[in-house]
Amino acid sequence: MIRVLLFGRNGQVGGELVRQFEQRASRAPQGGYELIALDRAGCDLSDADAVHAVIARTRPQVVVNAAAWTAVDRAEAEPGACQRINADAPAAMAAAARDGGALLLHYSTDYVFDGRARRPYREDDPVAPLGAYGRSKLDGERAIAASGCAAIVLRTSWVYGLTGHNFLRTMLRLAGEREELGVVDDQRGSPTWSRSIARATLHLLDRHAHDPASWPGVSGLYHATAGGSTTWFGFAEAIFAQAPGLARRPRLRPLATADYPVPAPRPAWSVLDCSRLQSRFALALPGWRDALSECLAAGAPES
Repeated sequence: MIRVLLFGRNGQVGGELVRQFEQRASRAPQGGYELIALDRAGCDLSDADAVHAVIARTRPQVVVNAAAWTAVDRAEAEPGACQRINADAPAAMAAAARDGGALLLHYSTDYVFDGRARRPYREDDPVAPLGAYGRSKLDGERAIAASGCAAIVLRTSWVYGLTGHNFLRTMLRLAGEREELGVVDDQRGSPTWSRSIARATLHLLDRHAHDPASWPGVSGLYHATAGGSTTWFGFAEAIFAQAPGLARRPRLRPLATADYPVPAPRPAWSVLDCSRLQSRFALALPGWRDALSECLAAGAPES
């Protein structure tokens, strides 16, 4: 039985991971995993010592960090708080995982890039985050790499799902409030369903969690996003075209980034090359349109 310690059980990816583990246990109660899932009350991630202590106390074989500061604009006003969650906490997790001989699985972001490329970013492309959020996530990546622990770091992008604060839920809420919506049409990325990320995580754990001898060979940085790409405007079009039961579908008006000023700059190009993930693990996430269809068919977003 592999003991998995999960941080961020109530987040978009964390919540889907809990459901995936629960479904696995219902099918095979002795199926290989014992999950310890923590929320903010279970561990204060702004306290690095507390993070290290909970890992030392629970002695997991695998640590999954699905917790993060994701309020990108607020990070510009509170960079220290963002840094503690996105960089200092992963550093503590990595040190504790190394000391306890555990595997760490951590999620990062397309925001480590400046968005000036015009081909999908590879893992070894130069990084140049534009804001405090991206810098904090990059610092987290670097702290994990420097720790010497066995770690798989998955960079993903444009995460959405049926819970939490995300673009899908915002669009569906605004559909009931407005007849016309302006949506940015000059930023391009790959909308990635949180459940797709959770399923990919279980795939990785099924292959390697029970085999510590394989950890050094698979440790490293991987891009993990849905296939294909679109703009926020194109994503909104697809949401309204596929969403069941909408009383009305707002008219959509394309905007330039300059027309929608926000505190934190966003990368204009967030498309990631996921070929390393596919070649190393025989793993590819579904295309973004297919995943969106499955997500919307799964039921109305929860409050």
